[in-house]
Amino acid sequence: MKPTAKSVPVAPFLAAVQHKRPLVHHLTNWVTIADCAQVVKSLGASPVMAHAPEEVADMAKLASAVVLNIGTLTHRMVESMKLAARAANQRRIPVILDVCGAGATPFRDRMCLSLLAEVRIDVIKGNASEVARIAGLDVRTRGVDAGEVGQDLAQVAGKLARDRSCTVAITGKEDCVAGGDELYIVGNGHEMMTRVVGTGCMAASVIGTFCGSSPQDLAAAAAAGLVCFGIAAELAAGEATGPLHFKQLLLDRLAGLDEKTVIARQRVTVR
Repeated sequence: MKPTAKSVPVAPFLAAVQHKRPLVHHLTNWVTIADCAQVVKSLGASPVMAHAPEEVADMAKLASAVVLNIGTLTHRMVESMKLAARAANQRRIPVILDVCGAGATPFRDRMCLSLLAEVRIDVIKGNASEVARIAGLDVRTRGVDAGEVGQDLAQVAGKLARDRSCTVAITGKEDCVAGGDELYIVGNGHEMMTRVVGTGCMAASVIGTFCGSSPQDLAAAAAAGLVCFGIAAELAAGEATGPLHFKQLLLDRLAGLDEKTVIARQRVTVR
């Protein structure tokens, strides 16, 4: 099916983030936790990283969205995730699950499926092989780097979104976001993102921030977040002298994004 000419209003989603300044509660990857906090703060929103089972539900009661990331998972962490997600479900705020490393080990696969079975997940996010594995395909992930998936990713995302009644975001050279009757293909981004540890985790935090401020349309909000993150990466790559410099500039350019820049640079189609 060919992309339509339907307009995708990305800038209003960024404006909603900047106006509402959502609180985004994370139970996330210890490797990238500071980067996830900073990317939310760069957008003008508020991050909180509470993992203890004694407080995760209480923190979720204050939040606009909850982001779960299994990058450095343990049984205790997954139990905390379930407590936080149940509290979020009761308040009907979006829960985003980054299936980081799914397809690499059976333990990760089991923990992802356990979360999906026991709590309501509103957005599943991952790279091609991670999401394909959660969709039931026989694929492998190289640690947390994407492996080969021999199927059309738009179809994988769309089917999983329908099967799970949720939004699915697959990140890569092009990002694919499926949810409801819509399928968004995001062309913004830059190859330099693959040379920096944590950009995938940061993308999940960006999605959580946009969904937290616009929960009425999670697929469009997730796509808008990825567009803005990708535009910031393009701007940063034009100035960066290396991966560390790029990371600094990525956060700075994200903080400086405005409506004019987003409208001029967005590359997103609806199928």
